[in-house]
Amino acid sequence: MSSPIKPFRRVVLKLSGESFTHAGDRGISMDQVMKVCGQIVQAKSHGCQIAIVIGGGNILRGSQFKAASSAVKEVSAHYMGMLATVINGLALQEGLESLGVTVRLMSAIKMENVCEPYIVRRAVRHLEKERVVVLSAGTGKPFVTTDTAAALYAMELNADVLMKATKVDGVYSHDPEKNPHATLYRELT
Repeated sequence: MSSPIKPFRRVVLKLSGESFTHAGDRGISMDQVMKVCGQIVQAKSHGCQIAIVIGGGNILRGSQFKAASSAVKEVSAHYMGMLATVINGLALQEGLESLGVTVRLMSAIKMENVCEPYIVRRAVRHLEKERVVVLSAGTGKPFVTTDTAAALYAMELNADVLMKATKVDGVYSHDPEKNPHATLYRELT
């Protein structure tokens, strides 16, 4: 007789902004957000603490925006992308709260009227109190992806696992959508 699978104690989930919209669309579809929220509620019911790092590609991806406009400095384009993640964080917070989940939206960029500043000890305390923590604005620094931010937060929050729910199925040597010869790393240390 096998024992039941033990859930992870603490999970950091990286969600793409694209999960908030229908394939090929831009913006936010609250129907899609609510589907994601339902899955988060189901995972939370297994007793794990959940922190979520949200992307912003459904609204604006800083590097792509810069490439499309020479009038915007690259640093500004990246900050615009970080702000898109805060918008998504607000949508996720609203969706989860409508399902009865207590949520704390935190940001790597200070904007106290909208969300709490990210402070490691405060985030850990929220998790210990069984709140879902939504982490927005990446690392708060330009030229860094939200995937990188998720890895950093997973380490800082002492997560058991970092799960990535995006359209890319792992860690590659290059962007697989741009380079068909990109190598998928099967194991990382």
